[in-house]
Amino acid sequence: MIVKKLHEAGVTSEHAYLAATASIGLSLVSWLASSRNESLERADRWGIFVGEWAPTFFGLGLALANYEERKSTRADGAPSGSLHEV
Repeated sequence: MIVKKLHEAGVTSEHAYLAATASIGLSLVSWLASSRNESLERADRWGIFVGEWAPTFFGLGLALANYEERKSTRADGAPSGSLHEV
């Protein structure tokens, strides 16, 4: 249901994969910025907090990719990527 709503809102698997990759970079940036301004323990917490977003976005990307695949298979009656005559 959530995946369907995301798909209807225009979110694609590529968007989710991009968000996952960006969150990895943001995790590093937040750790570096926090380590310069705060204690190392607090910097570690920020880095881990933001770093936990990546698996969530990768999981959403996989779910959206599966949904997109099923939807395209049902739309034309043939498996996606197969060659068939028109």
